[in-house]
Amino acid sequence: MIEKIFEVTENDINTRLDTYVSSLNLALSRTIVKKLIINKKIFVNDKNVKESYKIKKGDIVKVIIEPPKETKIEAQSIPLDIVYEDNDIIVINKAKGMVVHPGNGNKDNTLVNAILAHCKGSLSGIGGELRPGIVHRIDKDTSGLLIVAKNDKAHIHISEQIKNHTVTKIYTALVKGNISENEATINMPIGRSKIDRKKMAVTEEGKSAVTHIKVIKRYGNYTLISAKIDTGRTHQIRVHMAEIKHPIIGDEVYSNGKNEFNVKGQMLHSTILEFIHPTTNKKMHLEARLPQYFKEVLDILDKKVK
Repeated sequence: MIEKIFEVTENDINTRLDTYVSSLNLALSRTIVKKLIINKKIFVNDKNVKESYKIKKGDIVKVIIEPPKETKIEAQSIPLDIVYEDNDIIVINKAKGMVVHPGNGNKDNTLVNAILAHCKGSLSGIGGELRPGIVHRIDKDTSGLLIVAKNDKAHIHISEQIKNHTVTKIYTALVKGNISENEATINMPIGRSKIDRKKMAVTEEGKSAVTHIKVIKRYGNYTLISAKIDTGRTHQIRVHMAEIKHPIIGDEVYSNGKNEFNVKGQMLHSTILEFIHPTTNKKMHLEARLPQYFKEVLDILDKKVK
């Protein structure tokens, strides 16, 4: 059992209890926080209060996180491209098409199934039964680097860096059209689409989202870019590029997905991760090579522009 105690400061007064706890460096979603409150695992001044309770300066908030239950997720021997591993973390170059964790319609063959087999169940339990060790996610058809925590200490440490925007995440993408600027910053808030709730969209009510793009190479009707994200909103790069009329090749959600290369799913790859190691406090710089299909498309374009 993990017990965390926090004293409310001036900056957080009048904040809802569930909002406050989910903002702490505990890697707990608001949904999980609500469940903890209902199950009497969160207390204010040793009293169980409602999720809507407005905290006051000096309030003592105690959060009890139970050790994870025996997971029912099957460990599966699935090949993994491991970029880095030690006793605290494992960094995977995730293949395109692999779902990160089990969910509706995806009970097996996910990254979590593979990680459980590789680590023999030794993973952080903060993410819950379905997401052991998962600190952050990338979409099914986005490939590249992903950090998995082997223990709770590492999970909290990495989550805090992500929350404070100190983790450097750089992606490589092939987009439609010729981007004239060599560099640009896209600063547009992203939230749930009002038209299609399964999609994200640029919306005034959305959360802040900042993407910095650099042109790597132009191929006439296509542009190869790097994209560094300051924030980690759902589908951020895909939404931003579609919004500026340069959707990612193969993206079937934010464009029609049609392309001359017959690529299915967005050509988006998490290429570089930089963060501070949770135990050594050393700066980590990790890179993942482009997938073979990505290289083959670039080879086709290289021949066309010569």
